[in-house]
Amino acid sequence: MARKRTLEETLQALRRVREEPGTEASRTELRRVLTSEGAHAVARAASLVAELELEPLVPELVAAFPRFFADLPKSDPGCSAKTAIVEALRRLGQDQGELYRRAARHVQMEPVFGGRVDTAVDLRGAAALALAETGGRDVLALLAELLADPEPPVRISAARAVAGHGSGAGAPLLRLRALVPEKEPRVVSECLLALLRLDARGERAFVETFLEKPDELAEAAALALGESRLPEAFNSLRGWVPAAARRGLSRTALLAVASLRRDEAVDWLLAIVRDEPPALAREALQALGSLGGEPLGERAREAAAARPELKAALAKAFARTR
Repeated sequence: MARKRTLEETLQALRRVREEPGTEASRTELRRVLTSEGAHAVARAASLVAELELEPLVPELVAAFPRFFADLPKSDPGCSAKTAIVEALRRLGQDQGELYRRAARHVQMEPVFGGRVDTAVDLRGAAALALAETGGRDVLALLAELLADPEPPVRISAARAVAGHGSGAGAPLLRLRALVPEKEPRVVSECLLALLRLDARGERAFVETFLEKPDELAEAAALALGESRLPEAFNSLRGWVPAAARRGLSRTALLAVASLRRDEAVDWLLAIVRDEPPALAREALQALGSLGGEPLGERAREAAAARPELKAALAKAFARTR
């Protein structure tokens, strides 16, 4: 009977696969790992299949998946194998609806110090995105369930998935999720951003109403508008800055403006550095610094040249560009 190789030996073999991905020996090695080895090795092999775009190995990925639902959590601690398989199939553009649905509904509680934790969060999030890309009549219904998932990262992935699905029928789900009480502001921000990606013209007014809501929701809306990079969002955010400043939210407002990555937004932030009170000018420098780059750093130094009180903020904002 042949000696079972160690995990380190398997990982070494997979490193050789990366060096010679096109050989039959490499494909044989990947098949061996996917069909017979443990979760950590399978997760690495699945990632390689996706990275190297080895579509002939899709059947082995699909066949391996059910193996990691038995004897849990021992067979797949942290859901590493299941998650890597779903992500690989998604990257390869595979329509594996039943597999994705199983992954989207999987909860895996594992012991940790002081209690138990669900380790299937990334798995459900990956499945949500895969389902959105492959379609199906019941996808929005399942994404609605994931928008109500107990774990914030899954709710965030579900919001992104609704946008990726591309159907206007998803907009009411996103509106509802944004309006119900939510402990994690990033979930609200992702829902608002997803609305803008689905229908920028039709949903922008709804998103802008959140700028008048309590601080965390207003910040979520500002960040969504910034990440949308919509031309119209510049005027919305610029107009909100005075109200944001009165509420102590000017830093968020200016970061959102910078996130637009539009020439007019950068020019306006540089004008703040040049002309506005020091406190606001320092926050504008922070916002510009989030974009990075030596050309922008030089423009910021020119804008602040006559303002020695901004020297320290300028150096901090662009410390990595010199």
